[in-house]
Amino acid sequence: MKKYLVEFIGTFFLVFTVGSTVITPGAGALAPLAIGASLMVMVFAGGHISGGHFNPAVTFAVWLRGHCPKRDVIPYWIAQILAAFVAAWLIRFFKVPGSAQLLPIGVKAALVAEFLFTFALAWVVLNTATAKGTKDNSFYGLAIGMTVMTGAFAVGGISGGAFNPAVATGITLMGLSSWSNFWLFLVGEFGGALVAALAFRLVNSDH
Repeated sequence: MKKYLVEFIGTFFLVFTVGSTVITPGAGALAPLAIGASLMVMVFAGGHISGGHFNPAVTFAVWLRGHCPKRDVIPYWIAQILAAFVAAWLIRFFKVPGSAQLLPIGVKAALVAEFLFTFALAWVVLNTATAKGTKDNSFYGLAIGMTVMTGAFAVGGISGGAFNPAVATGITLMGLSSWSNFWLFLVGEFGGALVAALAFRLVNSDH
């Protein structure tokens, strides 16, 4: 139960930070920095208890890698998605609901963007937080948070920069994205996580 609570808390603050910084008045161009920082500190705070996933796609990748018990996958997902619902609900007390953003260069570009940076995020998590070669390191939280920040700066304007089904749920509930586009987040993000796990197993065959 402790692990699931940690996953709820970390995911909640990540999704809440997304809403707080993206919905006007927000952090503007600096929103990705705040979002990446929120993930970083939550990973440092809870990584030693739950692994600090705060992302259903990352949980999926870590499970495929063999570093998350099968019995924890569904409870992790429930905690993460529930946290997104609670964060989106609380945002209503702080912000006027956002307006759904159009995909400026289309669905295909958004799908590729979500795939690429979810791959990057899962790849970084697997190699910094689960590999034998980086065991007991002190930088994994920074690496993970900076990956999300980089992705948000790089393709946030193309796809919304979720890289996380819980964040995708949160921004859709907040009105920042349309439910008609929700599928592309799920396909891109779980697809990126799957390929990252396969790539990790290929490169780290002895880990």
